[in-house]
Amino acid sequence: MLRRTALALLAAPAVARAQGFPVRPIRLVIPFTSGGSNDIVGRILAEGMGTRLGQPIVVENRGGAGGILGNDVVAKAAPDGYTMLLAGSGSFVISSLVVARVPYDVANGFAAIGHLGAAPNVIAVHPSLPVHNLAELRDFARANPPITFGTPGAGTTAHALGAMIALTLGFQIEHIHYRGTAPALTDVVGGRVQMITNAAAPFLPFLAAGTLRAIAIAGRQRASILPDLSTSFEQGFPDIDSATWYGLLAPAGTPAAAINRLHAALNATLEDPAMQARMVENGVEIEASPTPDDFARFMVTERERWGAIVRRANLRTD
Repeated sequence: MLRRTALALLAAPAVARAQGFPVRPIRLVIPFTSGGSNDIVGRILAEGMGTRLGQPIVVENRGGAGGILGNDVVAKAAPDGYTMLLAGSGSFVISSLVVARVPYDVANGFAAIGHLGAAPNVIAVHPSLPVHNLAELRDFARANPPITFGTPGAGTTAHALGAMIALTLGFQIEHIHYRGTAPALTDVVGGRVQMITNAAAPFLPFLAAGTLRAIAIAGRQRASILPDLSTSFEQGFPDIDSATWYGLLAPAGTPAAAINRLHAALNATLEDPAMQARMVENGVEIEASPTPDDFARFMVTERERWGAIVRRANLRTD
């Protein structure tokens, strides 16, 4: 498990002293359409890091194929430090386990910059469903198969979590894949799809309006922004356990000096109380990586963990 580190408190002076990089704007590729949790987190981060680096970070949304299209853009970019990827548990790790072939080398095609943190996933349904918790979802879904389930794309954390829920509760699910969270959420709120999971931030206005109903947090701990929502563990289903984590990657071959500069700016941003508050407001629990290598090792561990889940659920796409 990654840990928060006080080393980042020393990062800002290091950033200020470094010379020569960057001398022009940096591109941050978010592998989803705008409006979802990845987009929210990425834009907060771009603002904070850009201030510390002295150059703007320009966000580029490249949605499609559960994150694979955006990942591919970064894998093929010049390894000069001027292109970064907002990677996630689903868009980077799970997608490569579920999709038969990806157009890049997952293990060797990217350089780790650092970990940001993780957001607990909320399980939600359209309010027309007579369910308010996981046990009621199980009973309703078994009596009314299949349950339609919207995801931000094949191979995302939501895709794997949906399969995990169906497998644990013993009901049939029909995955409907979109090009990001926002279009999937639109169809759930509109009553065209019955169920969705995601980090909490994009759900909040719809939960407040009563057009979406949250029934559980998929994990051990409650979310600070939804303190009254019980967890899957509390409801008696500990096998339903998933959070969406975020981190930054660069193309393989990016110079170590640029990686270290970006890592220092990332950790300095995450230590900023104002940035911390904005992340927490959007459901992200911050966990900075002490070094880029720590984040690289974390991704290897995550690939092993999710690989076991994907095999158990037999998740594959053509």
